[in-house]
Amino acid sequence: MASALFSRFSRRFLKSSLSSYGPSITVFNPLISTQPPVKLNHGLNPSSGPFKQSLHQVPTFEFCKNVRSLSNFQIVVHISTSPPKENKNQSGSVSSGDISWVDLYLPRQVQPYARLARLDRPIGTWLLLWPCMWSITLAAAPGQLPDFKMLSLFGCGALLLRGAGCTVNDLLDRDIDTKVERTKSRPVASGLLTPFQGLSFLGFQLLLGLGILLQLNNYSRVLGASSLLLVFSYPLMKRITFWPQAFLGLTINWGALLGWAAVKGSLDPAIVLPLYASGVFWTLVYDTIYAHQDIEDDLKVGVKSTALRFGDSTKEWITGLGIACLGNLALSGFNAELGWPYYAFLAAASGHLCWQIFTVDLSSRSDCNRKFVSNKWFGAIIFSGILAGRLSS
Repeated sequence: MASALFSRFSRRFLKSSLSSYGPSITVFNPLISTQPPVKLNHGLNPSSGPFKQSLHQVPTFEFCKNVRSLSNFQIVVHISTSPPKENKNQSGSVSSGDISWVDLYLPRQVQPYARLARLDRPIGTWLLLWPCMWSITLAAAPGQLPDFKMLSLFGCGALLLRGAGCTVNDLLDRDIDTKVERTKSRPVASGLLTPFQGLSFLGFQLLLGLGILLQLNNYSRVLGASSLLLVFSYPLMKRITFWPQAFLGLTINWGALLGWAAVKGSLDPAIVLPLYASGVFWTLVYDTIYAHQDIEDDLKVGVKSTALRFGDSTKEWITGLGIACLGNLALSGFNAELGWPYYAFLAAASGHLCWQIFTVDLSSRSDCNRKFVSNKWFGAIIFSGILAGRLSS
């Protein structure tokens, strides 16, 4: 109660205080700026009568960091006429255009590692996790829910493996990342972390991942460990082939094989191979859209992608790849003897994929990123369909 009353009083006080200043005042935001505290000018002429210019210094960063721990206490304000920037600077602080929970809640020393693992960008974890969840749910007995323990283990594993993959990628691509606008602020490329620190963090992630892998059966341990070859070699593919997205598909959809094996102790090729293939084709669709964000930088740096390979025919290519994805999903569900609800959800997922392909503006970075991120919902629709189909079978 005391905290709530104090919060309400603070907001009223702040509102009334700000209203007395002119519109050109900038209030320092300690959470999203590294500039020294700004002094507020009342806007009055210091030489006019009894009124003299009064300067107030805003609380320091350390004070505000302690204050913000109070529940419902939100007095941090940023009123500025300058446009927000989207990248972190060399000191590790984040501008107002790129603020995330990592910057708000994690200690400053930990933030570069969290960004290296892309904890502030969870879409990659979802794209890695969905094929695992599809496979685990397919492996459930007819009319039964999937194994919740397996879903939890694979959820943690997806988070760790995605972070490890990003760390490998940033270590190998640090020279390229400095030349690309979207990636030049990444922790290793910008110098926030040294390659040795990145390598040490990679070892920590892999050690935690090993702890999860050891909880699976022997068949799954071997199958899971073999995916590391793909994880470590994928970042090099953009230097070799115009099809690095296909190699990413083979890597990120490995869970379509591993999930089934973790439940059954073996593989059923008639079910898991079409499921795996559908994931690879799906990755080719969404990652080609994603690659169009960097097409100009890729040309300048000299790396390859399907966005460059397809060129003006991108939409025709990804339409065909989308059809292949949906066809393999239908085949996998048919071989697994899923009930009719699965096909209703598959039709809904088809509509989502069509919406992505036919409405994406490949010349707009923001729209490409928006369509790419929307694929978490495609994965969720397919998972819901498999779950409904398995329960009704």
